[in-house]
Amino acid sequence: MTNLKHKRLELPDLPYKYDALEPVISKAIMTLHHTRHHLAYVTGVNAAMDKLEKARAGEGLEIDYKAVMRDFSFHMSGHKLHSIFWKNLRKSSKDNAPTGSLLEKINEQFGSFTAFQAEFAGASKSVEGSGWVALIQDGDDLHIIQIQNHNLLSVLETKTLLVLDVWEHAYYLDYQNDRGKYVDAFWNIINWDDVAARLA
Repeated sequence: MTNLKHKRLELPDLPYKYDALEPVISKAIMTLHHTRHHLAYVTGVNAAMDKLEKARAGEGLEIDYKAVMRDFSFHMSGHKLHSIFWKNLRKSSKDNAPTGSLLEKINEQFGSFTAFQAEFAGASKSVEGSGWVALIQDGDDLHIIQIQNHNLLSVLETKTLLVLDVWEHAYYLDYQNDRGKYVDAFWNIINWDDVAARLA
């Protein structure tokens, strides 16, 4: 039997109950999103690692490295993004906004929180196909980026502060094909304390 050297991933618990984000995101979506979609990424990473470790151990397994590495990258990125996404969220509040040093940094980099919201929302509503939008930190600078699918995540040596999942599975049961309405509602459930804690 192969002596596995890498720890296998496990599905992390949510930091709140499945109905905690209602009415912005329903219990039904949160349950499916976490227990099926996020779990699928965890399972995918582990399956790719199994293949790689068996090949490394000389067990005679011939693998398609291009395909396996793609699977590993895709599923690991999906797992990492979802793990940040869950912590970026909290119970809905209509007056939800950043404060303190995070707000100061946003104002410095984007001109105002309103301008930041407009750019983040515009990026979210215009992602082609499936993907994410992220606020990232690169040294002293903040940037908003689009991530199509999961495999185009890499902007090297940056820190991810805030993400929004705009794959249809994240909103379709509640908003059908109206991604814009979902994006507009997202501002009410951002956990700005978590975003601030990620800011170096």
